[in-house]
Amino acid sequence: MSRIVEDTQRVPATLAGARLDQAAAELFGDYSRERIKAWINAGELTVDGAQAKPKAKLHGDEILALQATIEDDTRFEAQDIALDIVYEDDTLLVINKAAGMVVHPAAGNPDGTLLNALLHHHPAIAEVPRAGIVHRLDKDTTGLMMVAKTLPAQTALVEQMQARSVSRQYDAVVIGKPVSGSTIDAPIGRHPKDRKRQAVITSGKPAVTHFRVVERFRAHTHVRCKLETGRTHQIRVHMAHARYPLVGDPMYGGRAKLPPGAAEALKEILREFPRQALHARKLSFKHPVSGETLTFRADLPDDLLMLLDYLREDNETMR
Repeated sequence: MSRIVEDTQRVPATLAGARLDQAAAELFGDYSRERIKAWINAGELTVDGAQAKPKAKLHGDEILALQATIEDDTRFEAQDIALDIVYEDDTLLVINKAAGMVVHPAAGNPDGTLLNALLHHHPAIAEVPRAGIVHRLDKDTTGLMMVAKTLPAQTALVEQMQARSVSRQYDAVVIGKPVSGSTIDAPIGRHPKDRKRQAVITSGKPAVTHFRVVERFRAHTHVRCKLETGRTHQIRVHMAHARYPLVGDPMYGGRAKLPPGAAEALKEILREFPRQALHARKLSFKHPVSGETLTFRADLPDDLLMLLDYLREDNETMR
């Protein structure tokens, strides 16, 4: 399925001297800058009836005409998969993602994903690229995600992400005992030898993670992380880089750390914890229509609560 979008805008004097792609992004504000640039390059967004380059300078009073095709995201099947919906209105959803749910279909996970669930929950979301998904969580990370139900909402939320104005906080349980909180400012890119992993490398993209200590245990720490950027596996990579890898992280965590003299129950949960101990606990952003600041919180899931209870009990027993 596809649909034609058509619109015409006259360039105001206030945009005289602006580049075509910059002016078009302002005049056709429902669409992302990347999409508009692609339309300009394809000749689907023209200047006075003629194709122009994205960097072309405008003088004012030109007519920008848009006639383009948007493909609905119907490559994937709608599936009746339960969603934990924290908030919903006409323009967006906030969900509390469960552990084990992949966000987007890919090799090895062709269905059963959040995207498949969204297509069933709100079929019209097929008209929005990536079914409205604005940001991702790893398969085994739990917690809050925002999803746009309309194209303008997606554009607005993506712009907030790019401007780093979306506040995202995560709870994690890490191996080791940081003395205090800290800021990790280290670029992240694809691992030079393992394409499935990310790593701190000089050629990577800027990445900044702030963390503070919530609760200390004998060999582990409950920390709260705040992201400035949103690189793939960012918290997992940064905490491992700082030598405080996440409990249960199969990719960056290494061997389980067992406190000396710990009870067998604690040893077992540390050895067998089935996923990285990471939860997106708080999400704050501006509503794409009203501009109101929305803030959501999601309680820790049962597996993390149980892990913390065992660590707490170990603290008390070994005093």
